[in-house]
Amino acid sequence: MTTKNSNSTERGPIVVIMGHIDHGKSTLLHYIRNQSPSLTNFKDQALPDLKEAGGITQHISAYEVLHETKDGKKITMTFLDTPGHEAFGGIRRRGAKVADVAILVVSAEDNVKQQTLEALASIIDSKTPYIVAINKIDKAGISIDRTKQNLGENQIYVEGFGGDIPVVPLSAKTGVGVPELLDMITLVAELENLTGDKSLDATGIVIESNLDVKKGISATCIIKNGTVAKGMYVTSGTSTTPVRIMQDYLGKDIDSATFSSPITIIGWDALPQVGATFRAWKTREEARLQIETEKAQPTTNNTEKDTSVCINNISVVVKGDTGSSLEALLSEIKKLDTERMCVKVIASGIGTISESDVKLADGSEKAIVIGFNTKIDSPAKNLAERNEIEIKTFDIIYKMNEWLKELMVERTPKIQVSESVGKAKILKLFSKVKDKQILGGRVDNGSIVLGSQVKILRRDVEIGEGKVRELQQQKTPSQEAKMGTEFGAMIVSNIEIAVGDYIESFVTTLQ
Repeated sequence: MTTKNSNSTERGPIVVIMGHIDHGKSTLLHYIRNQSPSLTNFKDQALPDLKEAGGITQHISAYEVLHETKDGKKITMTFLDTPGHEAFGGIRRRGAKVADVAILVVSAEDNVKQQTLEALASIIDSKTPYIVAINKIDKAGISIDRTKQNLGENQIYVEGFGGDIPVVPLSAKTGVGVPELLDMITLVAELENLTGDKSLDATGIVIESNLDVKKGISATCIIKNGTVAKGMYVTSGTSTTPVRIMQDYLGKDIDSATFSSPITIIGWDALPQVGATFRAWKTREEARLQIETEKAQPTTNNTEKDTSVCINNISVVVKGDTGSSLEALLSEIKKLDTERMCVKVIASGIGTISESDVKLADGSEKAIVIGFNTKIDSPAKNLAERNEIEIKTFDIIYKMNEWLKELMVERTPKIQVSESVGKAKILKLFSKVKDKQILGGRVDNGSIVLGSQVKILRRDVEIGEGKVRELQQQKTPSQEAKMGTEFGAMIVSNIEIAVGDYIESFVTTLQ
């Protein structure tokens, strides 16, 4: 809740849409933007395409819409669409922290899933008020009450089912219930008493960053308070930019923007960190002093040093299209490490795969260059072909995971594993000639097989190894002596076997 002052005015809510993958978050946002009868649409304007590879949202997207309530009140809402895949948990958490209201989308077909609970945890941690949207009610055989009951079973207690969390059944496909959802957002926002002061210099959150070869570094930001205009300067951490090129969510150039609006500012001197705060300044000197202050702050190295020893590595250079994508990629790659094989990231960044990336890979470690939603420039491609450096690009993160897992299995060195197949106690010794010993024994478990390798155990301590050269039962040659039976055998070993010792037959496999 924002405290009012003399210059405070009501501001529209920033709304984040969260939930499990494929539960209809992007479809809902698409309908709100384009078809809702209670929405003032931008039908004459080209809207950015919502579709991403595999139909999976893999970036945070921000869009501004204007909703008119039943009583004629108009309210501007900014919607954030956050990725549902588990790899983008960090992005979802940032989406919840920047938002004033959260929509937790749950499919009436699938009910609550693991990612639903992860999204809910992010919402609760950020103390963001939220509404449950039960989607896909147009599907045959669904039960809204059953979904509400399932929500309760997962400690999500909606109105009418033991709690006070607002719930709206809807179909993002047909639009049924969407006006009611927008009205509910308006009501929740009113209860939060959201206000802002346009006379202040803008502050807000960086929700995405990008590097374009032609445009340079850009950042998508959400203004939480104040105003930013051309001619001002913006800082985030140790990154700064003069506000010369500023665009709205439609990609159109604008001269100024105020609270709750999503904007893109182009021309940063360094990539601002996704999830960091930003601030606008009226003069270059103010911005410069802020950057100096930031640089003077003691830096905390949050990078966890891996104290474990991983002898075998697959070295990679990782390039992503945006800052948030790169964060998700590195997080997923770290999860792939096993006891016998690790993926070692020797360099990472955003933007096109360049010749310098290939040169980095072409070191003593012969790394693989991995790109996510990135292009490969011609010099990089030519150098990679000449030096036999592998470049792999992906547009869906789990496809990268699958490929890396297969590569790790393929490159994991095989180790010899001994497996016991039988154990026998030595009861009698008949003769010994050099390394050949004739003896009698009884199989206690498993079996002793002709030609098998055996360990020689004395008082449960291995003292040597040998091989079963001959095997007899009832003075008849045998291929195998099974548990509970007695046998005679010739064991070839340099170790002298004694009565009371055990021989343990084993097989060796590569794993």
